[in-house]
Amino acid sequence: MKAYHVSPSAGFVKLDAMENPYRLPASLAREMGEKLAGLAVNRYPDPNVPGLKARLREVMGVPDGQEILLGNGSDEIIQIISMALARPGAVVLAPEPSFVMYRMSAIAAGLGYAGVPLAKDFSLDEDALLRAIEERRPALLWLAYPNNPTGNLFSRAAIERVIAAAPGLVAIDEAYYAFSGGATAMDALGKHPNVVLVRTVSKLGLAGLRLGCAIGPKAWLDEFEKLRLPYNVDVLSAAAGELLLAHHGVLEAQTRQIVADRAALESALDDIPGIERFPSAANFVLVRLADGPRVFEALKHRGILVRTFHGSHPLLANTLRLTVGAPDENQRLVEALRSILA
Repeated sequence: MKAYHVSPSAGFVKLDAMENPYRLPASLAREMGEKLAGLAVNRYPDPNVPGLKARLREVMGVPDGQEILLGNGSDEIIQIISMALARPGAVVLAPEPSFVMYRMSAIAAGLGYAGVPLAKDFSLDEDALLRAIEERRPALLWLAYPNNPTGNLFSRAAIERVIAAAPGLVAIDEAYYAFSGGATAMDALGKHPNVVLVRTVSKLGLAGLRLGCAIGPKAWLDEFEKLRLPYNVDVLSAAAGELLLAHHGVLEAQTRQIVADRAALESALDDIPGIERFPSAANFVLVRLADGPRVFEALKHRGILVRTFHGSHPLLANTLRLTVGAPDENQRLVEALRSILA
């Protein structure tokens, strides 16, 4: 194993971590500062955080009868779910390439792990996945919807068949749901007793708050609750999250802008010879080049930080993941790519 690597970004145009490039409006930032200034930081937070849960239920459209478990980012939720399903001989299954924390959390919890390669176009290889389910009988199956780092949405019909075949829990990670044009598996909750959803507010523009959640049946979340560390959501993050989600319209407007920025970036990338662009339903775009590592280093030399996946999986050879930035950042990226590839 290796520790999760975060590249130093000081002085760079930061397009490597799928962050919202837009700051809060000044008036809302002031309101948040005044709210946080009045908190009793000498006291432990309410471990149940009812106000934040109620706001998340409203904003995310959580169905009645489904519960919410809060985490210190969705990374902690992934860790909790992995720990809850760990037992001798248990296996975690996930399509690959996908989010590396599924594998890392499984290994850390003492679980077996098996990755099932996606098809060449990054769609689910449904036959291979169903075979793996039959052979490995996974205690836990991860599906990212949309997928990271490929950016695409898997077939919903295929996901339904996979859920029906899975003998254990199916965790659907919707970290990028806000950019997917309304695609969600929220309606699978209750319909399938072995499904939970994982979401985060990080991509909405609140990455610094570290707030993620699991959404699902009480029977599952009661078990996860036993593994949640006490006071895992601090009083500052809880209060800021509740306040900012009350102004969800601001975050939604920024999300719409990012979707428009993504379309403009995709169009510009398509006009550059030597770039193969993959469709995205997230706030990033995956591209393949003839020599991905060379282009990655050339971009760094020009002060632009993106993410390289070359060497991480055979399907990701020579790929770079480009976070959608603000228009001026995207323009600088496009101009740098034109110059490098010329």
